[in-house]
Amino acid sequence: MGFMLAAAGSAVGLGNIWKFPYMAGQMGGSAFVLTYLICMFVIGLPILVAEWLIGRRGQKNPIHTMEDVAAAEGRSKSWRWVGIIGVLGSFLILSFYSVIGGWATDYIFLAGNGTFTGLHGNGTSEVFQQFLGSVNHLLTWHTVFMLATGLIVAMGVGAGLERSCKIMMPGLGILLIGLVIYAGVVSGPSFGKAFAFLFTPNWSAITGKAVLAALGHAFFSLSLGMGIMMAYGSYLGKDVNLISTARTVVILDVIVAMLSGMAIFPLVFANGLQPAEGPGLIFVTLPIAFGNMAGGTIIGVLFFIFLTFAALTSSISLLEPTVELLEEKTHLGRISATLVSSVVIWALGIACLLSFNAWQDVTIFGKNIFDFLDYVTSKLMLPLTGLGTIIFAGWMMQQETIRQELNLSPVIFAGWKFLCRIVIPVAVVAILVYGFM
Repeated sequence: MGFMLAAAGSAVGLGNIWKFPYMAGQMGGSAFVLTYLICMFVIGLPILVAEWLIGRRGQKNPIHTMEDVAAAEGRSKSWRWVGIIGVLGSFLILSFYSVIGGWATDYIFLAGNGTFTGLHGNGTSEVFQQFLGSVNHLLTWHTVFMLATGLIVAMGVGAGLERSCKIMMPGLGILLIGLVIYAGVVSGPSFGKAFAFLFTPNWSAITGKAVLAALGHAFFSLSLGMGIMMAYGSYLGKDVNLISTARTVVILDVIVAMLSGMAIFPLVFANGLQPAEGPGLIFVTLPIAFGNMAGGTIIGVLFFIFLTFAALTSSISLLEPTVELLEEKTHLGRISATLVSSVVIWALGIACLLSFNAWQDVTIFGKNIFDFLDYVTSKLMLPLTGLGTIIFAGWMMQQETIRQELNLSPVIFAGWKFLCRIVIPVAVVAILVYGFM
């Protein structure tokens, strides 16, 4: 249970609450949701199982796991590059993820002190822009968020990761269900409109862009290609059923995404806001609703507590692969490895937050530092790692051994091999190609 909640906590994060709603809003609502669900179960679940499988075989950090498992299978140790790219990806992602986590944390207090009360039009946008323009403000909350992440990881796998997720995941569920109920009560007919927007099939809105966007988001949402799940898999015993556990994690992740949509879109429609607002939906559009509804201050505080918790459950998993690597490759203990990793990531995060103000003119290939790191990791490193993982599991490992380990019948395993060898590699290559278009 502790492992499952930790894995679900890694999957449930800003991708579910911040990214999923605005992507659904931009991509036609139900069309995106349907495609996303297919991608989660047909592509995401097998890659998740493959990462856990390899991690459990290696029992080490992702880099040495790939190296050792490849050697055991009679393959080149160059497969360790799959682990290297994954660990580096999680390291880079956390540097800017922590900045966004700091935004969510600060917004708890902005909502609580009535900053959004009575704001309309560009009011919340001005609050957000002023926030981004303050280096000291961003640095303070980035530091607070990174410190919280480091403290949890330093306590270890059992006392830190598992225990925190056993507390935070049920808390997230209670908060989210409460927000959905509240949205249903105060939004009236808009609740039904939101439900129809998300779940009434609209086949005409399914486009190639929506399919590829849903595929990419499924990848990001499940923390695939970051070395995280492989690192988590190294702590698994042989008694854990990988497929049933993965199925539970995917279902929990999907439920949180769906409930997030049902907590957000009724408020959006009830207040005449636009569902296709984009990335600003959470930090710019929703505060307008919170500032002009009955009980909006309390609901705003609860929502951003929920968002911060979700960000934190993912950030601790992003830090784990780097800490595990340092523990195994150096003489550093758990606490020292966490401290070194956290400080370096925190320092890189400063460069990310400065890209919104003092360094906004500093660009790399036409993108500021924050956007460049986001682009390189999500559009290149994650798909590459996932592609390498699924090809390794599908083509490089002895298939009969995998079939027995996964406890699959020959017929079902034939379908598994077809997915891992053909369908998923083609789909991931499509993500890579789309990322450069």
